[in-house]
Formats: sequence, C-alpha cells, structure tokens
Amino acid sequence: MFTVIARIILRNRPILLTILLIATAFMAYMATGVKMSYEPSSLLPSDDSTYIKHQKFIKQFGKYGNMVVIGVETDNFFEVNQLNDWKTMITNLNSINGVEQAFSLSEVFNIRKNIDLKKFEFKSVAKDIPQTQQEADSIKKLITSLPFYKGVIYNPETNSYLIAVMLNRNILQSKERGRLISDIKNITENFASEYKLDFKYSGLPYIRIKVADKIKSEMLLFVLLAIAITSLLLFFFYRSFRVVAFSMLVVGVAVIWSIGWMSILDFKITILTAVIPPLLIVIGIPNCVFLLNKYHQEYKHHGNKIKALQRVIQKIGSATFMTNLTTALGFATFIFTETRILKEFGIIASINIIGVYFISLLLIPIIFSFFNPPKQRHIKHLENDIVNKFMTKLIHLISNYRPYIYGFTIVLVGVAIYGMTFIKSTGFMVDDVPHHDPIYTDLLYMENNYKGLMPLDISIDTKVKRGVLNLKNLQKIDKLEKNLSKYPELSKPISINSAVKFARQAYYNGKESAYKIPNRTESNFIFSYFKGSMSKPSKHLFNFVDSTSQTARIQYNVADIGTEAMCNLEEKINAEVDSIFDRAKYNTIVTGSSIINARGNDYLVNSLFTSLFLAVILIAFIMSWMFGSLRMVIVSLIPNLIPLLVTAMVMGFFNIPIKPSTVLVFSIAFGISVDDTIHYLAKYRQELKHSKFNIKKSALTAVKDTGISMFYTSVVLFFGFSIFAASEFGGTRALGILVSLTLLIAMFANLVLLPSLLLTIDKILIGKSFKEPLMLIFDEEEDIDLGSLKVEENNKNINKQEEILVE
Repeated sequence: MFTVIARIILRNRPILLTILLIATAFMAYMATGVKMSYEPSSLLPSDDSTYIKHQKFIKQFGKYGNMVVIGVETDNFFEVNQLNDWKTMITNLNSINGVEQAFSLSEVFNIRKNIDLKKFEFKSVAKDIPQTQQEADSIKKLITSLPFYKGVIYNPETNSYLIAVMLNRNILQSKERGRLISDIKNITENFASEYKLDFKYSGLPYIRIKVADKIKSEMLLFVLLAIAITSLLLFFFYRSFRVVAFSMLVVGVAVIWSIGWMSILDFKITILTAVIPPLLIVIGIPNCVFLLNKYHQEYKHHGNKIKALQRVIQKIGSATFMTNLTTALGFATFIFTETRILKEFGIIASINIIGVYFISLLLIPIIFSFFNPPKQRHIKHLENDIVNKFMTKLIHLISNYRPYIYGFTIVLVGVAIYGMTFIKSTGFMVDDVPHHDPIYTDLLYMENNYKGLMPLDISIDTKVKRGVLNLKNLQKIDKLEKNLSKYPELSKPISINSAVKFARQAYYNGKESAYKIPNRTESNFIFSYFKGSMSKPSKHLFNFVDSTSQTARIQYNVADIGTEAMCNLEEKINAEVDSIFDRAKYNTIVTGSSIINARGNDYLVNSLFTSLFLAVILIAFIMSWMFGSLRMVIVSLIPNLIPLLVTAMVMGFFNIPIKPSTVLVFSIAFGISVDDTIHYLAKYRQELKHSKFNIKKSALTAVKDTGISMFYTSVVLFFGFSIFAASEFGGTRALGILVSLTLLIAMFANLVLLPSLLLTIDKILIGKSFKEPLMLIFDEEEDIDLGSLKVEENNKNINKQEEILVE
C-alpha cells in the first residue's frame, strides 16, 4: 500500500502542495473564529442523580454564579467622608453597562412595622447622604443592631466589608466580559487609591474570567516554547537550518489545523484543549525525526535522493502510521467518558494527531525533493560518537547483565507499588493556581472572613402549598441550622428563618434580642404583616422559598476544602437533614456548585482510569493485529506499564494527588511510549527474517538501528513536555513533569528491558503468527523494482532524474 502512496506523493507534488495550501488557508480562516470558554463545564453526566437534583433546584430557585464579590478591610468605613465616597462608588458601579446591581452595607434596608396599615415596610438605612459624623454614627448604630447582615456582607470582628456585584449573564458570555471587569476595577481602585485600601476580588465569574485569560496567554507561551526547544534540538541533531525550518512548517500547519477544527466543531478553548497546539508540536516533531533519519540513512547508503525519499514513505510510513494511530487511540479513549471537556479534548487531539502524521508524510518528502541532497555535515549525526557509544553500552548491558536488569526491575516495581499506596485523590477549585497569585490569595481572604464563596444549598419540600410558613416547619429548619453550626466549614446560613427572625425583630421595634423564631402566638400576628409587604428589595434578597411557598431554601457558602472533604461534609449534612426531616413527609436536596464540583471531580478521575484501561486494551489489540502474536504483545506491554507504576510512585512519595490533570498523564504517556515499542518490534521482526531467526542478533541489531531515532524522539518528547513546567497552573506543571519522566523511563524500558525479555523467553514468543503478521510493515531490506531506473550523475538534469524515478 505504501509503495502506491509513495508513487502518488512523488508524482503529484505540485497538486498535493496546492491542495494542502488551500486547506490550510481555510483552516486558518476558521481558526479566527475560535472562542475561549468562560462558562463552567459540568463534569457529571446528565443522567447522574446529583446532577439531576441540582437541575431541579435551579429550576425552582434560578441560576447563580454571576456574582463578583469585592472585599476590603477598613477601620473607618463609617467615617462620614469615606461613607459618602463609598456610596458614590456603589452608584458608579450600578451605572456600568453589564452590572445588574451592586449591593453593600451602604445599601442595606431595615424592616419597620406599620401599625396603621398592618404590614412591614422596607426602608433604606442610608438613603440620604449623611452630612455630619453624628449622622454617620447613627447609621452605624442601626446597621450593627441588625444581625441579619452580620457575617454576610460585613464581618465586625475584622472590619471587613463586601460589595456583591450581580453581572448580566449575556455580557459574561460575550467578549465584553473583559471590559466589564476592567470597568468595575477602575472604579473600585480609584476609591482604594484615595483611602489607601486593598480591595480583594473573587466570585465564580471573576475566577473563571481570570483563569481563562491565563489559559489564553499560556497557550501562546507554550507554542513559542515548544517551537524554540524543538528547533534547538533539531539543529543540534541535524546541523541544518533547512531541517529545522521545514519541521517547524509541518507542526505549524498542524497547529493551524487543530485550532481550525475547534472552530468547525464549535469547541471552545478550555484548560485541556489549550494544551493541544503545543502538544502537536511535541508529538509531530518525532514524525519528522523518523522520516529525516531514514532519508539520511538511505541517502548515505546509495546516494540517490529520490530513491531515498521513496523508501522513506514506504518503510517509515507504515510503522509511523501505527505509532500515530496508537497515540491517537490513547487520546480517543477520552471520547468514551461522559464529560464534555474530556470528549472535546479527545476528539480534537485524536483527529489532529492523525492529521500531523499525514501532513508530515506529505510535506517532508515533497519539500526535500525540491532541494539538493543532504551534505556530509547533515548526515554526520548518524555517526554521533556519543549516541553510538551509548547504544554500544546498552547492547553490552543487554547481552551480559540481564539478571541484574530483571533484579533492578523487580525492586523498582516493588518500590513503585509501595509508593502508590501514598497517593491521595483530591481536587480544589483553584488548587492549580499558584498560592501567591491574587486569584488564590483573594479567595483565601473571603474564606478567612466569610467562610468561603462556594455555594451549598439545602432545599426542603414540605409537599404542601405554603407549608414553609408552618411554624412547625420553621422550627425544624431552625433546629437544622443550629445542628449545622458545629461545622466550621459552613458560613452563616440565609433562609426563610433569617427573614422571619428579621421580621420578629421589626415587630418588636428593632430590638436586637428579638431576632429569633417567633412562638405560635407571635407567628399569627407577624405573618399577618407579611401580606402585601414583599417589595422589590425584599424579593431580591429573600429568595428563600419557591413561588408557592412549598419549598424552602437554606443557603450556605463553604470554603474550598477539597473534593474528598467536601464529599464527607455532604454525607454529614445529609445525615443531619434526614434526622430532622422524615423522607416520607419531606423531599430534601443537598446541592450547590460545591457538591457538583466535588462529585464531578471524583467522576472525572474514575472516568480517566477507565479510559486508561480502555487505551491499554485498544492499543494491545492494534499491536496484536500488527504483529499477529498475543504473547508478544503481552510481553511488549510490560516495559510500557512499568513507567506508569514509577510515575504513580513519584506522585505518592511527592504528595502529588490524583486529580483530572494528573490522571491525564497515564493515558497520554502510555499512548506515546508504545510508539517506541512498535518501531523496535517492527525492526526486530525484519531482522528475524533476514538473520534466519537468529534471535540474539535480531534483538541487538534492532536496538542499534532503531535506538538512535528512539533516543532523538525521546529527547524531543522529554524536553517538549518539560515546557509545561513553566505553567502557572499546578496541574499543567505536574502534567508536563510527570509525562516527561514517564517517557524517559519508557525509553530505557524499551531499549533495555524489552530486548532482554525477547532474549530470555525467545522461542516462546516467536511463533508462526509473529513471522507472518496480519499487517505487513515494509521490510528494511526489500525494495520496489528500481533496477530499470537510471540515475543521472549530472546535477543539471536533476529534475529529469526525478521524473524518471517516480515513474
């Protein structure tokens, strides 16, 4: 098949180049429409019970997650000039296009009892601008007598004050989101500058926008780093600017195609898909290395450029196709998860890994066919003394010290299994962000002063319309809130009880000690005052019941305590709820983005392990199909699974937790490391045939012949993935370091352990099926019929020579 492909490529070079140019131009145009993802992506499948409950809750009480929270500490909040400027600042915030409401302590209201109309009225505490310090002090006295607001929008113990800014959802999903955040910060920072204050910014939309901006900037950084590092390595290996330039052209085209595919499939750039462009550079360069090495080897052997290029396509094309296929399958297994961001990552990565293979197979032979043959200095790398000495030592090690190799491997595996026992599985909302970054420090500020920002909600369906206002149910809710107050992770609750307590305080003319649940007698009078009292501000704040007053909502915030602790807390809360509310009489739901994130993280980790298992099965099947020997495949998987164990050991000993970003390491590394195994076994099988099944000679010759390319590609991959260590995100940094480590170990395993195993259990593995595989990979010693082809010596006739050779 690849003989035909070689002939097609070399005969139709101008046409194929034109088609590729037009297709790349189209992809570049499509790439201009790709967008960043600023929305939260649910990690749970739509049929998951936790997800279903959360959607039911949202349907009843509406969506949230569009609030930016701004905090500041000041001892002079109620100083008359500062209070007035604060009110002006809030007014300016409310005037910004995209801000639905900015609410702070200067906008709070009080409930007053109107005896004549027998209803409650809502009065702004600081509606009029105070003219004197005495007026400001009276505002302070009134506000501090209202327990409803304590611990919610201000913390009297630390003199911390919050501004809650509700943002328009449509603008949050548009390009205007950056302008909106900038406008908000310009206003608040002007105030902060005047009074020498330090504002803290947080909230789910703010965190998402800032993280997305970091992803966008890092995507460009990683592409540039990948180009720089791989270019330096290629020049070091080949001493040719031409090789570097056209290898970069190959991966550059692949990067354009990858972003174009995102736009065509309507996928947005996420923290996962942002890794794909630099990933393609790192993965695509080894394709170029194998093609160029073979080109130089062939040209050195017979001095015929076109014949060398033809053999490159024939001999390397099939093996490289299978290595790219197995790598693509490693990524494609993510498609079988139920998580959208993983599906998109798997689709884009697998499509473009196959894409970069075809791009390299087209461009490298076609481009180099138009240039002069390589000079002696360009092929000098084939005789690199350092690499050759390294390969010689490996061959000596394999030939004479196999028992030591096995002993070291057994000890390493034992230590690895022990180290794995220390691995923990957890994840945090911003654990990938550096701890010195304002995103992290500002969130920590909110947690220290207000117990966090992650929503946790409890809904209680009484199954009776207006059942929430039944005093018995209010007392049950009060009991639940008191029981949950022993959990330090939870903030002060806001619920219908908070409103009822506020109303009782108003009924007793603002007496602070009256802030409590009324008794049966009091409740009849107080509830009668609620009729006709629900004005706009109270409806906005008192979102504690559904439209029929059948279902109550208790709203908490919780710190970013990690997925494991969050799941344990959820179980405890459910137990507390069930101890008070009989499931036969009430329908209760404990939900919120804090729980959705925790459960989603656990689901994602489990899905990734499933995808790894699936990747092993699929790749084993492909290799079995290629080599026709199940026993050979089982043995060849050993040197590729051991590096994964060692990586798990490193994670355990260095306290690197299992989370989505680190679990990705195993599937990615396995899919790539198998490539070396395929190249080695393909060469080993060819050598078996020509050495009349001299197993030792074949195994060692395969090490010598494929070792250089394996060494080059492993070095490229090692340093290529190392660029991710420059990331500000801990997960991405861990991904780069761990994949680099895994691939380095895999190289030694494939060059040392695999040949050793072949020599030790040789005849058990070498059956007829391995000699006659289902898929033929072109034999290094065979060639198409070129006997009738004449090679012109005159360089002036080189174009004519090329036309003859490709016929």
